[in-house]
Amino acid sequence: MTKNPGFEFGLNSFGEVVTDGARTLSDAETVRLLVDEARLAEEAGLDVFSVGEHYREGHNDSATPVLLAAIATATERIKLGTSVTVLSTNDPVRLYHDFSTVDAVSNGRAQLVLGRASATESFPLFGYDLADYEHLFEEKLELFMRLQREESVTWSGTVRAPLVDQTLHPRMRPGGIPTWIGVGGSPDSVVRAAKYGLPLMLAIIGGRPQRFAGHVELYHRALAQFEQPVLSVGQHSLGLIADTDAEAVETWWEYWQPVVANLAAERGFYKPDRRRYLAEIEGGALFVGSPDTVARKIATVAGDLRLNRFDLKYDIMHLPREARARSIELFGREVAPRVRELLTKAPSHV
Repeated sequence: MTKNPGFEFGLNSFGEVVTDGARTLSDAETVRLLVDEARLAEEAGLDVFSVGEHYREGHNDSATPVLLAAIATATERIKLGTSVTVLSTNDPVRLYHDFSTVDAVSNGRAQLVLGRASATESFPLFGYDLADYEHLFEEKLELFMRLQREESVTWSGTVRAPLVDQTLHPRMRPGGIPTWIGVGGSPDSVVRAAKYGLPLMLAIIGGRPQRFAGHVELYHRALAQFEQPVLSVGQHSLGLIADTDAEAVETWWEYWQPVVANLAAERGFYKPDRRRYLAEIEGGALFVGSPDTVARKIATVAGDLRLNRFDLKYDIMHLPREARARSIELFGREVAPRVRELLTKAPSHV
């Protein structure tokens, strides 16, 4: 296993509503809680705090740049990102302005993960046709990266008005901000990330994470073919950390089961049952358990997939605020140091 002292740990939130005792927090209270949780993540020593982009009931991450700017004023060190930004239904020029501003407010801490969208509510909401799913992303990515990497851009395409010698302000730092490509399983997306010289974020939310080893190999081969430098690979997965395995398993099951049951009905996934749930914890994509259990699992997967970063999606609908806060604390103060320790040892020690 390669030593990796620079391994990063991030938290991902989709702004999902929270319970506090018997009461469900309002949308506004949940938004303010995210600012508090980002501050807590920084105090716990975590590296990145990222917010998604969704447009459905129970999620409060629809204005991600605004939320990240608020977090920037409440923190000093932690990097601020997205998980993920739906580039297909964003305007690249508007997105540039939003994140050049977040980067300025945060003193250079902004970053992005760009994706095509697994939740597609933004397409009808903003007047886009799902039939253009691939074309929208490819053309907008090309424009967005040119805006980041070039001082003045002349461009024409089919997804927006043309640009002629356009320079945007406020300017991003030279070369733009760190921008990742989020991949849920498409080999074409893996190759696209390599083509543009962008790091790869694997969204692994079910099944054995090691099944993505082929994607990682493809990515490194494609980087070499495009004559790009070696770039980072990260993983985004769901989970909860508690003081004991039993507490984590029971708490996450209570709130995970109804969410997955709804998704199963909506998208045709398997219906959640206890046996499959425990199998996902044991060898799948759920990182649920005590700090030592979760740390050992992260370290093993990090070695198998040659990861440089691991992001924990820590919120799920109605999860109590106390459980969220404890998970953040344990992830930063106990899991992250333990993983870094394990990654410096031989595989037999993990």
